[in-house]
Amino acid sequence: MAPGSALIPRLMDRGPGTEALRDCFALPAHPESVAGARRLTRSRLEAWGVGQDTHDAAVLIVSELVTNAVVHTDSALVLCELECSGAGLRLSVTDQGRQPGGPRLSPASDDEHGRGLLLVDTLSAAWGAHDAPDASGRVVWALVPSGSERTC
Repeated sequence: MAPGSALIPRLMDRGPGTEALRDCFALPAHPESVAGARRLTRSRLEAWGVGQDTHDAAVLIVSELVTNAVVHTDSALVLCELECSGAGLRLSVTDQGRQPGGPRLSPASDDEHGRGLLLVDTLSAAWGAHDAPDASGRVVWALVPSGSERTC
C-alpha cells in the first residue's frame, strides 16, 4: 500500500446480526500528515453517517494521536484505524517507534504543548496504549461511545 492511500473499508463480523464498519489508512510520519489524517477521518465518518458530536470528537482525537506519533516517535509511517460498531467508535493510531514508558497524561499547564492526551481523555469513554502485535511499535487507541445520536 502506498503511503497516504486509504484501504478499502470492510465489514467485520461481530457475531450474529452485528457488524462493525472498519477503515484503515497509512500516512508518512510528517507534520503535514496530521491534516491528511483529519481529512480522511472526516470523509469516512461522513460516509458512515456518524452523528456530528461523535464525528467532531473523533476528528480531534485522531488529530491528537497522529500528532503524538509524529512528534514523539521515530516512525516512518503511522497507521490509523477507525472501527464503528454498536459499542461506539474505536480509533487507533499505530506508530513504528515505541518510546519507553508509553504515552502519559500531563498535568494541565499554561504551556502551549502537552494537552493532547488531556483532550483525548476528556472526549473519549476510554483510551490506552499497548505494543503493536509484531512488537514494531505502539498502538494508542480511544473509544468514543455511542450516545443518543446515530453513531454508525
